[in-house]
Amino acid sequence: MGILKKLASQTAIYGLSSIFGRFLNYLLVPLYTYHFSAEEYGVVSEFYAYAGFFSVLLLLGFETGYFRFRDKEHSGRDVAYSTALIFVVLVNLGFFLGITLVNSQLSAALSYADHPEYVLWFAVILTLDAMAAIPFARLRAENKAFRFAGIKLIEILVTVSLSLFFIAYCPKLYQENPQAALLYFYQPSIGLGYVFIANLSASALKFLLLAPQLTGMAWGFDRSVFCRMLRYSLPMAVVGGAGIIDEMLDRTLLKYLLPYDALTNMKMLGIYSACYKLSILMSLFIQAFRYAAEPFFFAHADKTDARKTYAAVLKYFVMFCVFIFLLVSLFIDFFKYFVGNEFRAGLSVVPILLLANLCLGLYINLSIWYKLTDKTLIGACVAVGGALLTIALNIWWIPVLGYTGSAWAKLACYAGIAFVSYLLGQKYYPVNYDVRQVLGYIALGISLYGVREYAAIYSSLQPWLLSAGLMLVYLLTVALFEKRQWTATIRQ
Repeated sequence: MGILKKLASQTAIYGLSSIFGRFLNYLLVPLYTYHFSAEEYGVVSEFYAYAGFFSVLLLLGFETGYFRFRDKEHSGRDVAYSTALIFVVLVNLGFFLGITLVNSQLSAALSYADHPEYVLWFAVILTLDAMAAIPFARLRAENKAFRFAGIKLIEILVTVSLSLFFIAYCPKLYQENPQAALLYFYQPSIGLGYVFIANLSASALKFLLLAPQLTGMAWGFDRSVFCRMLRYSLPMAVVGGAGIIDEMLDRTLLKYLLPYDALTNMKMLGIYSACYKLSILMSLFIQAFRYAAEPFFFAHADKTDARKTYAAVLKYFVMFCVFIFLLVSLFIDFFKYFVGNEFRAGLSVVPILLLANLCLGLYINLSIWYKLTDKTLIGACVAVGGALLTIALNIWWIPVLGYTGSAWAKLACYAGIAFVSYLLGQKYYPVNYDVRQVLGYIALGISLYGVREYAAIYSSLQPWLLSAGLMLVYLLTVALFEKRQWTATIRQ
């Protein structure tokens, strides 16, 4: 249990900072949805969907490759770090130069010919974020969770503060006193562009704060290490790219596949993207777990009880994910106020997206086998299969079901790759997962949500009271089963 406590503490550090930081960042959702129309919010959503794809292309899996090949014994001479960093910096500088050269044509192709600055600003954000990824990986590898969390929080605080200043405060001040000194930094014509300016400023500050991670190392570029990292990392990049397709493709396809006019399509994209944000609690937990779990799984792979530990991690992970699913789904009447009224038409997709993210968490746990056995090519094939399924289902379901089809496609994809990864894991790196209990907790959560939806129609109880009662049923059930297992373990 000591190892699990260490993972839990690391997850808590990453998680608390991530939850607090993302909560501040989450304030941007009502800020955007109350100040911009659904069509304008669709523009923001589209660009940040592209960001997911480029975050993979500009790193090429070298973040995970660094974890695999870093020098644990002589961290000061960790040539894997300098090799990975030099390569990623060169790739990103080349990317930015390329975007600068074709900016006009690219902006026109994306239907933003009137705002080529959006593309250029976004290219700077992508470049800075990608170059910061390897120093962040070093912080994680060295268990410097507090410094990692602190820099992340500062980045988010700057983003939120500047967004509030430019989007909420300045327009109001401009109407009341157009000659105010603060307005020297503000141009009303930029409008939506301040979303990108706020993000760009925060990314630049983050990169500066990571400067200490560029010192105290024996610098060098080792061609042999680079080739080994490249062979290991490229399949990971394929996995990452496929994962981004699973996560982000819907928000890029909706603009083109919805059966409406261009303006309505952007409105639907904005509604779907805003409602996707309501699954933020699940995403936060999975992200925090991922930050802590990846180095944890590698560090404990050689322990005699490693597989038993991995099985326990999965069970407790699912228990908490189902709790989050119920918290948001049962109390959706409260969470809906985080988005503007225009965006609440899409609330029906929130439970589907929550379950999809739960299945993504299952996949993250179950896919550790190919990283530990260096069978990254097989892992890449699984991820590519999921991406192909995502593409096919979105093309099929979006014209028929609208953005609800995208939500179902995401759930089908994540459930599918989790199942396939479990089967392959049992072949190449068998772990005795408690499948019956894991699936039982998920089925219990879905059943309780179903009861809430049915009872809300026919019951005279207040919705919040009914939801609280169903949540209590889940907590008591979990406590009962876990108490029995603890008692049985102690007796043994």
